[in-house]
Amino acid sequence: MAKSKFQLVGSLLRPADLLDFKNKIEHRDDIHYPFYQDFDGYKETERANIKQVVADQKANGIDIVTDGEYSKSMWHLDFVWGLKGIERYIAEHGYTFKDHDGGSYETRKDIGIRITEPLSGKNHNFIDIYKLVKAEAGDTDTKLTVWGPAHAYTELAIFDGLHGEGQVYATAEDLKNGLISAYKEFLDDYKAAGGEVIQFDDCLWELFDETNPNSFFAAGNAALTDLADEFVAINNEVVDYAHSIGLKVWTHNCRGNYESRHASGGTYEAIATKFLGDQHYDRFFLEWDDERAGDLKALESLKDKNAEVVLGLLSSKTQTLDDEERVLNLLEQASTILPKERLLLSHQCGFASCDSGNELSVEQQWAKIKQGQEIAARFWTE
Repeated sequence: MAKSKFQLVGSLLRPADLLDFKNKIEHRDDIHYPFYQDFDGYKETERANIKQVVADQKANGIDIVTDGEYSKSMWHLDFVWGLKGIERYIAEHGYTFKDHDGGSYETRKDIGIRITEPLSGKNHNFIDIYKLVKAEAGDTDTKLTVWGPAHAYTELAIFDGLHGEGQVYATAEDLKNGLISAYKEFLDDYKAAGGEVIQFDDCLWELFDETNPNSFFAAGNAALTDLADEFVAINNEVVDYAHSIGLKVWTHNCRGNYESRHASGGTYEAIATKFLGDQHYDRFFLEWDDERAGDLKALESLKDKNAEVVLGLLSSKTQTLDDEERVLNLLEQASTILPKERLLLSHQCGFASCDSGNELSVEQQWAKIKQGQEIAARFWTE
């Protein structure tokens, strides 16, 4: 059977009983990932809901399923919480997002990270979760979504400065090597568990756009090009290793997705040569649900590659269905740049990058997914 041209990025809205546990986790830093020993019934509730969401995806025609990211509190930090050598804590401030009125919006605060011993990716809880998903999926294909290695390094080493005198890693280079090694260990375990597709999620690319008014990173940074090259090199080292052990490697990039809010602007054109052309991914999930991402001409950087592109032309942040003609017009434009068979369609991000989820109902979520499937069927059968 031909694979659907409509794809899910990964996350789906959490049910109320699971959210009850996630809300308790958010406000405690005296507990340790995966938190199963800290809350009676949490593991059983999480597992039951993962089984249900896999069944729901299959029933709704999704042909590459995930755990809905039900095993995560946040799309990225749960991965490092599960590495040996990591300790989480509640920080003074959360991440800063853009509110609906243009003001600032602060996320949850349990984003603090300490490194307490050399990092290791062996025996990660995500592997047990993946084994459950794979068993429930049966003949349906699966993927696992994790934090992109270069984004993780940038946050831990550059933003948080988790290296130096008296710390586990004396230099940024030591931390980079330790983190890359942990990723490779994790990928070994994933492959051994039957994994075939790994998706690295990453939302920092646009910070390398010097014209991005929301980039605290690019403005006045004389070393920006060198940092971008290092960022790409980190990802490529891990991607190349994954390829060497037989995995397909995808990536998803967006500009932030927290309770229907975004974090920044920045266009793909400004960073396309490095972040599209130079990275070794097999499939790129990209965000084009509004004007912030710029023109589709950035896709020209992928002309000489065999990579597929999943166009995030639909919005997971709104309660209403998307403008179908807009989506079809953009798909048509994209097909003049890249062959139609290399294109796919998705929402710009998941529906619940963090457990609180976007501001829509489960019913609205599945209606938007159905619309995406119908648009894809229409475009790719014409």
